[in-house]
Amino acid sequence: MFYWLLKYVFLGPVLKCLFRPDVRGLDHIPETGPVIIACNHLSFSDSIFTPLVLKRRVTFVAKAEYFTGKGVKGWLMRQFFVGTGTIPVDRSGGKAARAALDTQLRVLNAGNVAGIYPEGTRSPDGRLYRGKTGVARLALESGAVVVPVALLNTDEIQPTGTLIRAIKRVRMRIGRPLDFSRYEIAGTPAAGDRFVERAVTDEIMYELMTLSGREYVDVYAASLKNPAP
Repeated sequence: MFYWLLKYVFLGPVLKCLFRPDVRGLDHIPETGPVIIACNHLSFSDSIFTPLVLKRRVTFVAKAEYFTGKGVKGWLMRQFFVGTGTIPVDRSGGKAARAALDTQLRVLNAGNVAGIYPEGTRSPDGRLYRGKTGVARLALESGAVVVPVALLNTDEIQPTGTLIRAIKRVRMRIGRPLDFSRYEIAGTPAAGDRFVERAVTDEIMYELMTLSGREYVDVYAASLKNPAP
């Protein structure tokens, strides 16, 4: 209920008026059935603008720190994420990340829409970085199509560490659904095959690169934010 109130009564109308989203390819998102929305990640606001423009409800994951903030700001952020059905993910280990993927898998198995940022974190400089294979595992295990969604300028509207720097039109490009059922062997999903998962992930990232027009860098964004000692 809170999700729809935010989208259609409280937050949504204000944001649409201020930022006038320019969205192309909205008809590429299937009206029914499980769908994975795979986005590049430029800004915190990506998780606000993407659900705002899509007709179907989207369930994203977000780092657990967003749910544990202190003070009024922390409370407001926590209420927003809880109200919009966002799933917290502990990025400290593989088992915790797997738990988040399992939750997204339940969303897809129920015929709903799951949102994911294949890069795993926000881009540190606006470029597109190597995708992690969690998105491929979700697609292969669920059989859901993957719809690539490119955010073009949210880093200009809300750079990392700022609230809002500029009021300008949000631009978004949505690609055609990607179907990876060809990787099934005798009806058995290929999830768990690291070569297949890498190929699927790279195909998704290629589509995001084409849609976004951003330079692609074949390293993980997290490695730049947290370089090895």
